[in-house]
Amino acid sequence: MDCCHAGYNCPVDTTLSMIGGKYKALILWHLIGHTLRFGELKRLIPQATAKMLTQQLRELEENGLLTRTVYPVVPPKVEYALTELGISIKPILLVMYDWGTDFLRGSGKVVSCSMAATRAGVS
Repeated sequence: MDCCHAGYNCPVDTTLSMIGGKYKALILWHLIGHTLRFGELKRLIPQATAKMLTQQLRELEENGLLTRTVYPVVPPKVEYALTELGISIKPILLVMYDWGTDFLRGSGKVVSCSMAATRAGVS
């Protein structure tokens, strides 16, 4: 991925280009401390179509944030896990979650996403 254009290297743009996809933050969040298979991710992010989830996983892999391990078994077994670079995103995701929670509650809304169930265990 070409995150940095000649003469223009913005840290925030770079970060957003790597984690700013439709489901990328959710995927990264669910992989914190876990190795998951495609079906497990699909269950955790039911609003993502299989095609979109696959695309987002490929982009995260291309950006070096996760690894995809294929096992030579039938049926095929593929697992996804965070790389060291992916793990380094954790503090950003935690701050984003907490900021969003405060904003939603301040707007009189209840947090209702797949991240909420696991927030207590992620620190």
